[in-house]
Amino acid sequence: MTNEQRLNLERQLWNIANDLRGKMDADEFRDYVLGFIFYKYLSDKQYRHANKILENESITDYVYITDEEDLKAIQDDSVEAIGYFLKPSQLFSLIAKKGNEKQKNKDGDKDNTHAKQNFILEDLEQIFTYIEQSTLGKDSEDDFVHLFEDIDLNSTKLGRTVDARNELVAKILAHLDAINFSLEESDADILGDAYEYLIGQFATGAGRRAGEFYTPQQVSRILAKIVTMDKKKIRNAYDPTCGSGSLLLRIGREADVGHFYGQELNRTTFNLARMNMLLHDVHYARFDIRQEDTLENPQHSDMTFEAIVANPPFSAKWKGDGNPLNANDERFSQYGKIAPSSKADYAFIQHMIYHLADNGTMAVVVPHCVLFRGASEGVIRRYIIEKLNSLDAVIG
Repeated sequence: MTNEQRLNLERQLWNIANDLRGKMDADEFRDYVLGFIFYKYLSDKQYRHANKILENESITDYVYITDEEDLKAIQDDSVEAIGYFLKPSQLFSLIAKKGNEKQKNKDGDKDNTHAKQNFILEDLEQIFTYIEQSTLGKDSEDDFVHLFEDIDLNSTKLGRTVDARNELVAKILAHLDAINFSLEESDADILGDAYEYLIGQFATGAGRRAGEFYTPQQVSRILAKIVTMDKKKIRNAYDPTCGSGSLLLRIGREADVGHFYGQELNRTTFNLARMNMLLHDVHYARFDIRQEDTLENPQHSDMTFEAIVANPPFSAKWKGDGNPLNANDERFSQYGKIAPSSKADYAFIQHMIYHLADNGTMAVVVPHCVLFRGASEGVIRRYIIEKLNSLDAVIG
């Protein structure tokens, strides 16, 4: 796919989002559009994977498979290979087509002029649940559990009536169904790039709140180049405040990364990060994204990482020196002071330094005032520079 085609895909997806969101705020509509794009991606990938299995069979199109034994074999293979399973009847294109067809004629309506569109909201809810259930007890379970929980198809934000909500969702699916995601292309990041473009556009609409889930590409590119300098392979990469996962994925552009690790507090953003990983064709076994408070409940406490990047929330509040347990926490105890409860900037920095491997590099975005604030932060800053000799550069 050429760069022009890539840009065209991005424009198409954004136009769909912009045209159909109506009066809903950009960051509210984001979850629906990105969720439906993700569903189409999973469906297209399932269809291609199943057809590959069926290449030498009498029926080579997955849509027409009805035999239960064949479906079970495809399910077992799919869950192992791609992490989930969709039945032929649950494929995106079939649901989109159903949603944009009118119900059969009723008595006295010979020309079908007053017929309503087929109802698909319940179908979609069942499909989203089925995708998650197909992973239960499997290695991919943690990466799919509650993945679609932010797509509330009963929300009045989509329309005041059930019919209005159904009509809007059907329109979205129809527009997306007309777009070829080109999953067969060798560049697996085509759709992922378009997805991140949408995240960026929604972030622009969200204003100051955007920092929760998105780091501008110009910034993430610099951080990724710093932590991969002179390296073609990275054993593992970590972002303790990973947002939508864009920083981690950017490292993957600069080097071959073995495994990605991340943690995110916001539940919606956590789901977005997992979707983003899968859309960039990162196999479910190669990433581990957790949802918890990084400072209060770190999820990868026994690990070190070769590359660490982060754009933590600026001067966030935390328990800090008000929690006596922090004085004995190995991440903070050696510095002599604990970062103040009103400003967690240095707590995030200390957390990252603690998890940095001996051959590792970290790059973090923080507010400029961490360079000169005094009191406990001044003590921590001097320790990092004079005792640990950990600071190589400050980019303002």
